[in-house]
Amino acid sequence: MKKYAFLLLLSFFAGCGSGEKFSEYFEVPVELKTPASEQKYYDNVAPVMRGIKVFIDPGHGGEDRRTKGRLGLVTEADLNLNVALALKDYLTKAGAIVTISREKDVTVDLKYRSVLANNSGCDFFISIHHNAPGSKEDSWTNYTSTYYHATENDYEYDPCGHDMARYVQRDLTFATGNSGGLGSFDGTYSDYLIYPNEGFSVLRRTTAMPAILVECSFVTGRFEELRLANKDYNKVQAWGIFKGLCRYFKNGIPKIKEISGDTISYKSEGALYQLSDKKGIDIKSIDVKIDSVSAKYIYDLAANRLCVNLDDITPGEHEIKIVVANKNGNHSFPFRKKLFIK
Repeated sequence: MKKYAFLLLLSFFAGCGSGEKFSEYFEVPVELKTPASEQKYYDNVAPVMRGIKVFIDPGHGGEDRRTKGRLGLVTEADLNLNVALALKDYLTKAGAIVTISREKDVTVDLKYRSVLANNSGCDFFISIHHNAPGSKEDSWTNYTSTYYHATENDYEYDPCGHDMARYVQRDLTFATGNSGGLGSFDGTYSDYLIYPNEGFSVLRRTTAMPAILVECSFVTGRFEELRLANKDYNKVQAWGIFKGLCRYFKNGIPKIKEISGDTISYKSEGALYQLSDKKGIDIKSIDVKIDSVSAKYIYDLAANRLCVNLDDITPGEHEIKIVVANKNGNHSFPFRKKLFIK
């Protein structure tokens, strides 16, 4: 009875003087005000979104339906799916190609989610979640957060995932009106914060593409739960993620292409790579490592060609890792390749 009395009282005060229901107490993004304005946005972003392959992973579901709101109005697994399906719809309308780990309430093994992603041929991975505090008594905590894998000092860290997290986080917070919390300057967090030196399984095991995990808000927030129970609000959350992705792709992603191949017969020639980006390469961002150790290189600015010095590298199999950013600050995809030196 207390729950329903609270809802009735809250709805009454929310509607006083406005004639609106509480379920409408969120701002609809300006692009979604009319079908025409929505279509105009798709048309504007289609040149950069068309053909991009995105893998969406709605967290939990099936046998895993444990996390619920304090009022019993929402279950995290359902919210994750609502947001994921809306995001899929927006991306598809913009010309992207979407693969999703589940489209209904079914169990998908945690490790298998990364297997599906790695084998999908997609370019990006996004896992959708909603948060809950550690304390059962906490009904006030509510913010958005977006996670990337590892930390900047870790070899497994790929800054492109961090870039994508920043764009998504910024537009998600703007769309929902929720802050990014106090634990981070911009609302993005390393997954090592939750699992030190390990991170989230889906981010650690998804290795074929940049990967992020979004905690859209807290299902346990006493006011947020009321908004989350409205599917129109779930669509607003998805729109925030979608707009962040569009801004991210619009700012370009540098490409790295092998020229010399993965087998080097003469060390003196070095290993050659072509760097390209319409926005221009930030030469100060170039970082080359062989077997996790910084390597010497020469960059030909006119030809956008990178020559990695191999004079001190012993014959045999090695791993080369190259990271570069464009002048908008967006970094290249993870580039780790086996390098065979004869």
